[in-house]
Amino acid sequence: MDALSGSAATGAAIKADCYGLGVDTCLPVLRDAGAAGFFVAHWSEVPGALAYVPGEKIAVLHGPLHDADCSFARATGAVPVINSLEQARRWTSSGGGPCHLMVDTGINRLGIAPGEAGDPSIAALEVDVLMSHLASADEDSDRNAQQSRRFAEIAQSLPHKRTSLANSAGIALDEGFHHDLTRPGLSLYGGIARAELGSRIRQVAFPQAAILQTRQLGTGDAVGYNGEFVAPSPTPTAIVSLGYADGFLRGWGGAYLIHEGRKLPLLGKVSMDMVVVDLSAAPELAEGDWLDLPYYLPDAARLSGLSQYEALTVLGRRFRR
Repeated sequence: MDALSGSAATGAAIKADCYGLGVDTCLPVLRDAGAAGFFVAHWSEVPGALAYVPGEKIAVLHGPLHDADCSFARATGAVPVINSLEQARRWTSSGGGPCHLMVDTGINRLGIAPGEAGDPSIAALEVDVLMSHLASADEDSDRNAQQSRRFAEIAQSLPHKRTSLANSAGIALDEGFHHDLTRPGLSLYGGIARAELGSRIRQVAFPQAAILQTRQLGTGDAVGYNGEFVAPSPTPTAIVSLGYADGFLRGWGGAYLIHEGRKLPLLGKVSMDMVVVDLSAAPELAEGDWLDLPYYLPDAARLSGLSQYEALTVLGRRFRR
């Protein structure tokens, strides 16, 4: 992602426990690869990151909602992203200092409105990174150019040191979106936000689950809750330690697990802690053998009905990172 960002520095979104893959596992790798800064959503995510990087490298996207957040920022060195006039006043009244500023250019989520850029509370800020967020970078949409133009116009009127607009998909658009700092997230963890990234991004998460028991279904035997699957003929099966409590949601029903390239179809409903698979393609498997989840993220999204982001962040805590 850094190579694709051209002359821009490249940061890393590490919010939501590095998109579900674990700060303790991922952050040291990103730090050692030279990430220019790290972005979390909540102040509660700062302590986990502080174990690996200094506070001034950590930006908190949700900004200071309370005076206690300002105090915590000063104690840790973490940098708030200011999203509203109220947050700007709160930060300044607590003593001010370096911050980042989010400007909404069309996604209508966090950020000051363009018309608020001239407010005295914004002029009082010491803005390091002026940023915005693209709404449709994963699509070929006119909104991307519109947001880019709005951001450039606002940047001319607001004092700042650096600018930042592109997420993973935005990096793949063109160099006009790169600015001084890019903020990839999904693609760092194996997600492919645009087709142009398909040849550059490899799978990162390789979830596995173990077989708990094998059994032979007879013709007419029903599987799981409500007996949604009924065996049309004698069928070898495996009960696998995997379920919706692990983030393997019921949307996966009708998909498959994998063993050495062989697809093992899921039978019946996904339970909280178990699924059942057809072992016809791998009848030699036994208790304790490991099966792979199909977690190349574009495939995972297609099979489960989840977005690539959801497929990552729902992975449960029982998976060892």
